Amino acid sequence: MSDVETVDAFRLRARTWLKGNMPRLGDSNPVSTAIDAEEADGLSWLRSRELQKMLFAAGFAGLAFPNEYGGQGLTREHQAAFNAECIGYEMPLRLNAPSLSICAPMLLDMGTEEQKQKYVRGAISGELVLCQFLSEPSGGSDLAGLLTRAQRDGDTYVINGQKCWSSAAYAADYATCLVRTDWDAPKHRGLSMIIVPVHDQATHLNRVRMVNGSGEFCEEFFTDLVVPADNLVGTENDGWTVGQRQLFYERQAAGGASPYMSGNLPQTGNTARISLEEVTRAVGKNNEPATRELVGWAHAQDVVLGQLVRRVTIGMNSGEYPAMASSIMRLAHADIPQQKQDMMLDIVGDQAVTSGVDDEGFLKSVGVSYLMRQGTSLGGGSSEMSRNMISERVLMMPREYAADRDVPFKDVRRGR
Repeated sequence: MSDVETVDAFRLRARTWLKGNMPRLGDSNPVSTAIDAEEADGLSWLRSRELQKMLFAAGFAGLAFPNEYGGQGLTREHQAAFNAECIGYEMPLRLNAPSLSICAPMLLDMGTEEQKQKYVRGAISGELVLCQFLSEPSGGSDLAGLLTRAQRDGDTYVINGQKCWSSAAYAADYATCLVRTDWDAPKHRGLSMIIVPVHDQATHLNRVRMVNGSGEFCEEFFTDLVVPADNLVGTENDGWTVGQRQLFYERQAAGGASPYMSGNLPQTGNTARISLEEVTRAVGKNNEPATRELVGWAHAQDVVLGQLVRRVTIGMNSGEYPAMASSIMRLAHADIPQQKQDMMLDIVGDQAVTSGVDDEGFLKSVGVSYLMRQGTSLGGGSSEMSRNMISERVLMMPREYAADRDVPFKDVRRGR
């Protein structure tokens, strides 16, 4: 470690490079000239790839990834210093999740050397974007109950089935896809993780329009999709182990503790950049004692959340806490933002519905964002699943009874 650049020296070098090379936020960029929202979205992804390639060429991409796969081999402290320095600069934030903070770390742990060189290096360099094909319409939160099947045919797999709720799949090149390869085994033991191309003649992709107008999520239909057997991650029928590792990184990213996040990723939702103070002043309630108490309570929660993430991260890095402790951060990052959305709606009241394009430009977005508030309790596994993980894997409480445990999946009763 004596040859590793100090954090202070790295910070100064990053500050100098950013000032001389990266565009400032608010400067003209190609996205602002787009004709419609979908075109702007596509240009934004292209812009993200360009920015990632700039970071990679300068040695500021993949800071915590190993050198041999395109990273810089630095520490999370170096990444935190870079994230602080790049505030105010245009950054490829869209590539953080799931490509860089979820899929790439999983492949770093579980992939073959060839897979790491192609997909991890490709994600860091900006040449490739990765996404996840996990959830299915029939499975709900029971990921192990998935029905998409992959049949081995010589040196290939043939995949048929459907996936849904795939974040930003339309902009990705490859996906880590969890499939069923053994129907005679119990549901957790007959799964495999396979890397698949997103855009293929055998795959039909639809974008799902959400209540707030977002088209971030996608659904995919596979009809005899053929992929090389070399795309298998880990071993056949041990995909649950691989999937759990990927979900660990997803919970870590959702909990704000990923060392692979580059830049300051804003909260999601239409009110992400709006503070309770701004909302309070906009509706003229900034002198009301009850409202001021809500604002103070929200600040206290933000402090608690920050300290919680720090404590759990330290505990996981030292081995004091198991990997599943990431579910604690994941749960907090669901509950606290939801409470803040509730507070905003309480403060704004009916203006969240009746206001037009108000002077501040955001009162109506409070109502729209409230409709999406449950999203934070679903990404990375539902909050109910996080509570189960905490009780069973962290507190070591007895596992919940499951009638389909150790039953061959072909014999498991399913709804029609």
